[in-house]
Amino acid sequence: MATAAENKNEPARPFAVPSPSVHPAATGVGEEEEAQAATGWRSMQYLRKRRRALCCCGCCVTTLVVVGLVILVLALTVFRVKDPRITMNGVWVTAISTGPGTGAGIGSTVATNATLTADVSVKNPNAASLRFSRSETDVYYKGKTVSVAYVPAGSVGADRTVRMNITLDLLADRLASVLNGTGLILGQEYDLTTYTAMRARVSVLGIIKKGLDVRMNCSVILDVAGIAGVLLPGDGAKSGVQTRSVDCVAIVS
Repeated sequence: MATAAENKNEPARPFAVPSPSVHPAATGVGEEEEAQAATGWRSMQYLRKRRRALCCCGCCVTTLVVVGLVILVLALTVFRVKDPRITMNGVWVTAISTGPGTGAGIGSTVATNATLTADVSVKNPNAASLRFSRSETDVYYKGKTVSVAYVPAGSVGADRTVRMNITLDLLADRLASVLNGTGLILGQEYDLTTYTAMRARVSVLGIIKKGLDVRMNCSVILDVAGIAGVLLPGDGAKSGVQTRSVDCVAIVS
């Protein structure tokens, strides 16, 4: 009985707590491995995206460089703006008339009217069309202006040549002061000089544009027959109108 009483007086002991098993630890390791695997997969995705972005950027940069090189090569070769070539092929006197002048001086006792026609060629060596504005041609004889002609505006196609005729009317009142009676009777050579100023422009694909100033000086020697060539043909006098020479120098800037 005493023993039973003692057992009753003893405090109740808790039940034994089971020791933790190894399964929770194993579960933690698995989660860590899964987390590492997920992190590695994300890293691989990031690396793949980065490689794709780098490849796209590299392709874009390469394309831009190639296009730039092609444009540079074309600009320095095919699309390089070249100077046009202007040539005066010949000058002809299409009409000439001589009569008494109206002035009282010796130099104005004879009046001469003449019409010249100049054959001019404009060659465009560029890969784009050439446009030129309205220009002016001055004719000089012995340092005095005897005629002024105007060339209409126009254009020349790529790698093309355009020929045009320019009509020059020599003014009688200006010619009378520099001509002499002997030359009109027996005929003589006339040294004429012309000056033409022209403004041109070349545009390649609307990107490359260049303005050009063309100035051309020409020296023309005309052999004009006198009155004796008409009245006494075959007497050693000159007959007809001939162009001895035409020399031109064009300056493009």
